[in-house]
Amino acid sequence: VQLQASGGGLVQTGAFLRLSCVDARRPSSNNGMGWFRQAPGKEREFVASIDWRGSSTHYGDSVKGRFTISREKAKNALYLQMNSLKPEDTAVYYCAVALRGGAAADSADYRYWGQGTQVTVSS
Repeated sequence: VQLQASGGGLVQTGAFLRLSCVDARRPSSNNGMGWFRQAPGKEREFVASIDWRGSSTHYGDSVKGRFTISREKAKNALYLQMNSLKPEDTAVYYCAVALRGGAAADSADYRYWGQGTQVTVSS
């Protein structure tokens, strides 16, 4: 599995970004997928996950109502629509493929990780 995340950047508070992640080597169609983030000096944090069907999602409390996760299985792609961005959303965002088909929230349930994309929100 080779995960390539993109879409990060520098934006102002209240702006939006859309992150994308493509599994370039092998389809992850039978696995759940997720997004995590890590800010400098902080532990990795769960952001959102989606099950293999794309019908069940799970969000971290800090992003509920602002972020939306989706996937496009035909393209082996995972997306994260991030609206109403805040400075506290600043972090490196990682996409990951889960060990199983559910929408897992624990990083220990993920097997493959992308290289990360930087999101910076200025105040």
